[in-house]
Amino acid sequence: MAARLEPENVQPMRQSLHHLVAKAPWSDEALLKQVRDYVLPAIQKQGSVVAWIVDDTGFPKKGKHSVGVTRQYCGQVGKQENCRVAVSLSVATWNSSLPIAYRLYLPKEWAEDAQRRKATEVPEEVEFQTKPDISLDQIRAAVAAGLTRGVVLADAAYGINTDFRKELTRLSLQYVVGVQSSITVWEPGKQPLPAKPRGKMGRPPRLLQRTTDHQPVSVKQLAIKLPSTAFRAITWREGTGRKLQSRFAAVRVRVAHRDYEKAEPHSEEWLLIEWPRGETEPSKYWISTLPLNTGLRALVKTAKHRWIIERDYQELKQELGLGHFEGRNWRGFHHHATLCIAAYGFLVAERNRFSPSARAGHLGLAAPGPTSDFHPRGSPHPSRAA
Repeated sequence: MAARLEPENVQPMRQSLHHLVAKAPWSDEALLKQVRDYVLPAIQKQGSVVAWIVDDTGFPKKGKHSVGVTRQYCGQVGKQENCRVAVSLSVATWNSSLPIAYRLYLPKEWAEDAQRRKATEVPEEVEFQTKPDISLDQIRAAVAAGLTRGVVLADAAYGINTDFRKELTRLSLQYVVGVQSSITVWEPGKQPLPAKPRGKMGRPPRLLQRTTDHQPVSVKQLAIKLPSTAFRAITWREGTGRKLQSRFAAVRVRVAHRDYEKAEPHSEEWLLIEWPRGETEPSKYWISTLPLNTGLRALVKTAKHRWIIERDYQELKQELGLGHFEGRNWRGFHHHATLCIAAYGFLVAERNRFSPSARAGHLGLAAPGPTSDFHPRGSPHPSRAA
C-alpha cells in the first residue's frame, strides 16, 4: 500500500500508515457512521432491511500482552483457545449485510488489571461488560440513530440471557434467538398457577405458583413429546451446490424462567425446533417474538439468516485482513477493524450498484502496481545477473 501511494518515499509512507492505524486519535464510531450512511442506502435499493444480527468472532493470539487476549472459546477454531473476541452488530437485507458496530470484549481479568490496561492504552471509561451487555449497547445506539429496524438474530450465547431478550422487547424489537435445550417452558396451552389465597389475614399473595404435578419442561422434553406430524420439511435457501433443507416444528409456549417470582406469566412466544431427518434428537432451538400469524417457513428463513454474517466474517478475514492486526493496543485493534469494515462496506455498496449478472462477471477494474524496482520489506533481493 505504501509503495502504491508513494513509490518514491515508501518507508516514510509506511510509517504514516502505521501511525494512522495504531496511534492517530480519530473516532471509530464516526467513521463507521460514515460507512453506514454510504452503504445502507445502496443495499436497500436491492431490498429492505430484514434483520439486525448480533455476533462475535474470535482471533487466535499467542501470549498474554495483546489487549483482550485470554483463554476462552474461539469460534474460528471451535474450542477453548488463547484468543481475543470482538462483538458486532450487522444490518442485513436478504442479500447483503454490513457490520455497523464492533467492539473488543475485555475479559474481567483484563478489566481489573491496571498494569495491562495502561500498557495497552485501554480507555479509562471502558469497564467489564458481558458480551450480551456490549451487544445491547450497540443495539441501543442503532435504535437512537433511527436506523431501519430488523428482527434481531442471535445465537444461544445471547438468546439464553433473559435480560437480553427483555431489553429487546422493551426497545420494541422483535427477535429470533437461539436457546439451549435445557431452557424451561410451559407446554402449549399451559402456564403457572395463579397465586394461592392464604386466608383473610395479611396482604393477599401475588406470586405465581407451581405444584409437584404442574411443572414446566425443558424444550428438549417438549420437542421429543411432539408427534412426528408436527414436523415439516422446510427448504430455506440455496446452498453451495444444493438446497438447504431440514425438519422443523413451531409451537406457542411461555418461557418459565423464574416466573415464580412474578405476578404475571411471561408472554407467549414461538418455540422453533429443528430435528434433522435421521437424527436421534433435535439439533437446534429458537425463541421468537414474531407475530402469531407468522408461518413456519417464514420463521425458519428468518432464524437461518444468521448465516450471512458468517459470509461477512469469512470475507473480512480472508480477503481484507481483519485478523491480521499485529499490534497490542486498544486503539490500534479497533482502528484496524474499522478500516477493514470500511473497505468491506465499499465492496458491498459496489456489488449492489450492479445487476446480479454484472456482479457475477469480471468488471475489469485495475489498480496501479508498485514501481519495478520496489521490493517488499523482508523479501530476498533478486539474484544479480551473471
